Amino acid sequence: MRLVRQRKRFVVPLNSMSDVAFLLLIFIMLVSLINYRREVKIEYPEAAAAKKTSAEKNLEIWVDRAGALYLDGLPSDLKTIENSIISTYQEAPDTRIHIIADRETPFTHINRILQMLQILQYRVVSFVVKDR
Repeated sequence: MRLVRQRKRFVVPLNSMSDVAFLLLIFIMLVSLINYRREVKIEYPEAAAAKKTSAEKNLEIWVDRAGALYLDGLPSDLKTIENSIISTYQEAPDTRIHIIADRETPFTHINRILQMLQILQYRVVSFVVKDR
């Protein structure tokens, strides 16, 4: 007696493919909405006139009331900020530096950054203020 093997057909269920695609779309949308920018809570000084700049090519230096320095939202010191400015300038010379300080910050803390920028001869600097 001869046995005949029957071949089983493998069928991919297409009913759940739309569900998988929909879940994947939701996942991608949620991941793309995450804001990776870190900010330091400060009270902005006010200005009579303000100019908007592009946010893509900015290097943000935050100064709080106590004089603590932050580079793009992360605690830092003056030497680290200086090295970061040098490396950023070598990669993209048109990068704008934003100095963001609290309203109550003494000018001596901001002056340390300005002296460093003066030594580096960096001229693309903005002070971020709150519009009235």
